[in-house]
Amino acid sequence: MADYDYDIGIIGGGAAGLTVASGAAQLGAKTLLVEKEEALGGDCLHYGCVPSKTLIRTAHVYHLMKNGQKFGLPAISPPAVDFREVAARIRSVISVIQQHDSVERFCKLGAKVEFGSPEFLDEHVVSLAGRSVSARAWVIATGSSAAVPPLEGLDKTSYLTNRDLFSLDRLPASMIVIGAGPIAAEMAQAFCRLGTRVTVIQRSGQILSREDKDMADLVQQELEKEGVVFQMNAAVVRVNDSGREREVVIRDAAGRTRTLRAETLLAALGRSPNIEGLGLEKIDIPFDHRGIKVDNRLRTSHKHIYAAGDVNGGHQFTHVAGYEGGVVLSNAVFHLPRKTDYTYVPWCTYTHPELASIGMNEKRAREAGIDYTVFTEEFSGNDRALAEGESTGRLKLLLDKKEKPLGIQILGPEAGNLLSEWVAIMNGGIGLSKIASAIHPYPTLGEINKKVAGSVFAPKIFSSTVKKGLKFFFSLKGRACTCGEDADYGEEGK
Repeated sequence: MADYDYDIGIIGGGAAGLTVASGAAQLGAKTLLVEKEEALGGDCLHYGCVPSKTLIRTAHVYHLMKNGQKFGLPAISPPAVDFREVAARIRSVISVIQQHDSVERFCKLGAKVEFGSPEFLDEHVVSLAGRSVSARAWVIATGSSAAVPPLEGLDKTSYLTNRDLFSLDRLPASMIVIGAGPIAAEMAQAFCRLGTRVTVIQRSGQILSREDKDMADLVQQELEKEGVVFQMNAAVVRVNDSGREREVVIRDAAGRTRTLRAETLLAALGRSPNIEGLGLEKIDIPFDHRGIKVDNRLRTSHKHIYAAGDVNGGHQFTHVAGYEGGVVLSNAVFHLPRKTDYTYVPWCTYTHPELASIGMNEKRAREAGIDYTVFTEEFSGNDRALAEGESTGRLKLLLDKKEKPLGIQILGPEAGNLLSEWVAIMNGGIGLSKIASAIHPYPTLGEINKKVAGSVFAPKIFSSTVKKGLKFFFSLKGRACTCGEDADYGEEGK
């Protein structure tokens, strides 16, 4: 057997890479973790999930300050936002989390951390800082970066991506957002709440295109109420930097063109895998614009080289990257064949209200040719939501013919947290009767989960057949009030 420097080498210190490095080192594997940036944590910690959610929270608090009268408080006009203070808070949150993703922590676990840009020399050896380093197995977990859209004039126009957005020295007076996916929607609302005039350009007639249109339209309506302007079914013809402003020429569905102007331009049109400079061509690892090709065990064309996280072009979520890191550990360290299963991947868009999903929505069910039934509950019927002024939104439950959950979408306050109950239910194969009969604390938003499950059984329990049976066996006398008399009960119930 060949003698390698390390049992396993990981390229990339984001969610997937850190999961593998932590697990492998604690299991006794001699582990090397290589990161090209100056600190561990990946895009999520430094330019994605953490800073964006910190900004969203700051914007939400400012929004509440401006709308105190909705809660019976005096109406006030708070001072304008100093974005330097906002950026400072974002950095402080990152720094706290960074301690968990520190070199010292991983060294204590037993993993060697180095910084640099490795390049494969052969299928077991990389070049790193002028020397050769070998490993029995390698994991490519380099993540992704904001895609650069092929727009005329963009190469000569200054624009922002998520990498620049959270370190601005001042709040932009106006912003044009190209794209209407989750990042675009979240940032459009956050900056609008802070005081920026925001316009969103979307190629199609729906924002959040992977979601059901009825749910996505509700999100759009809420953002429009707050002042975000949407240009739907609009194609970007070209962009231009006029110095003080960015200009975007768009063409609508009728072929008419117009020019939009704003101080800043945010490009939010998807992600590209970070594969440049890895030398994948040298070792014949297939990849395309989406990412590195892997099998269902996350192996590349070389069975000892894995690709996990955004770089493999799959689900681009931090929690999926962490899950895939666990799959790699099973295969590379335990040598137990484990396949990925994305049947019940949850995700959440952190607009206000949030939109969270797991399993199939109507769009995916129709594409798969699956017959389904939909049950819905509105947050306007939830007492806690009403008390908190959060009545906008609904929960939508899809059931198959056997009344087994296919998927759940929740649009409403704390939707991401509310979805966790369904994560357990669907992954555990738990029947709806369990949640319908379980005691939920009152008043909580979580009662909406119990209520929608109960609504599945209500027509059967309170059917005319059941009523007639109870009347026959137990001599029940029927209605005590005829106001709004139940038609199903009929004359027999009188």
